Amino acid sequence: MISDPLMLFIAMVIFLFAFLLSGLWIGFSLFATGIVTMLLYNFSLPPTISIWSKVGGLIVNSSWNSLDSWSLVALPLFIFMGEILYQTDISNKLFNGLLPWFSKVPGKLLHINVVACSIFAAVSGSSAATTATVGKITLSELKKRGYSKSLSVGSLAGAGTIGFLIPPSLIMIIYGVMSDVSIGKLFIAGIIPGFLLGFLYSFYIAVVTTIKPNSVPKSEESYTIGDKIKSIGNLVPVFILILFVLGSIYLGFATPTEAAALGVVGSLIIAALFKNLTWHNFMLSLTSTIKTTIMISFIMMGAAFLSQVAGFTGISRALSLYVAHSNLSAYLLLAIVGFMYLLLGAILDGVSMVVMTTPIILPIMQNAGFQPLWFGIFLVIMVELAQITPPVGFSLFVIEGISNEKVGNIIKYSFPFFLIMLFVILILSIFPEIVYYLPNHMIK
Repeated sequence: MISDPLMLFIAMVIFLFAFLLSGLWIGFSLFATGIVTMLLYNFSLPPTISIWSKVGGLIVNSSWNSLDSWSLVALPLFIFMGEILYQTDISNKLFNGLLPWFSKVPGKLLHINVVACSIFAAVSGSSAATTATVGKITLSELKKRGYSKSLSVGSLAGAGTIGFLIPPSLIMIIYGVMSDVSIGKLFIAGIIPGFLLGFLYSFYIAVVTTIKPNSVPKSEESYTIGDKIKSIGNLVPVFILILFVLGSIYLGFATPTEAAALGVVGSLIIAALFKNLTWHNFMLSLTSTIKTTIMISFIMMGAAFLSQVAGFTGISRALSLYVAHSNLSAYLLLAIVGFMYLLLGAILDGVSMVVMTTPIILPIMQNAGFQPLWFGIFLVIMVELAQITPPVGFSLFVIEGISNEKVGNIIKYSFPFFLIMLFVILILSIFPEIVYYLPNHMIK
């Protein structure tokens, strides 16, 4: 039996890593870690109450509370919207629509990875769907035209993660529910950092291709003004959907949940207009939505149980007191927390990182002077970093599956974009007003 909360925390981390590395599902790993931690804790229970009844009661209570939220209804709706667009031919339409506009820009078609990922992220909110959908089209096209493999793959790996930052974002919904922060404000707060990240990706591509002209083909087909005007027809429906969803939130006409429902209707209309909406595609979208929603819900239940165990056994309070008494400066604390998220990102997916750490870390960051809204954006970018952090960065395996490129090479190609994300975090830390500007100007 262990009575010291800090020693119990170390044991909990060891068991969590052991369960995760054993290949056990993340949800089961979280529940198992919580149960083992409860069994290790030195409880003083009455003889009539068994430890197993205490564990069972905590599991039931935490599981129900983690999912008993109206805001979470937006989660399956946004997933459904993304699946509808993923299962139809929207990716081809986006590529063909953007193609004529980048033929004369330094870096040429390499920017399509960034722009297409930003646009698709805004309508799907899923980094996995964004990376897979855009990558299936762009990687083969860029390779066929003679573009640099490192820039093609690296820009896809970096830009594909924007799906977590540009709303609607599943991670933001989960964080908003757990932190009691307005999901609408989180969505709007992510817009400027998201486009700043996209701009820096494109700027890096332009600089590298200027220094190394061989990174892009010398000859490229030209497009007339007529071609550009004609291509707008492929872009307008998607842009309207983005404005429809985000505009309804920004102008105060709809809650995020209502906007998600509007997004589903809009995506169905777009798929029908493009004549890609079939019963088969619709059922694929529906079944994928159900599977993804159940998976995320199970992880949230397990993480909520583990978080309650951390609070019940005094781990959360002990960690808060330890950090508070360490006399760390606010930015040193932020650096330590950021490094911790990089370590967690090497073994956990983004959803697990958010639901596991938010109840413990957020109070500590608030005591250090960081607002929950700003910390939410910081956390989302750290989750983006986790997508391309070995050994289990999810985007790495998505790209491996669609490009047949070795994971080691993908990590090397994506490293410059990894550094750009760290630079954006530094900018947001120095100038937090970037995060607050749009939320402060929302129509209430």
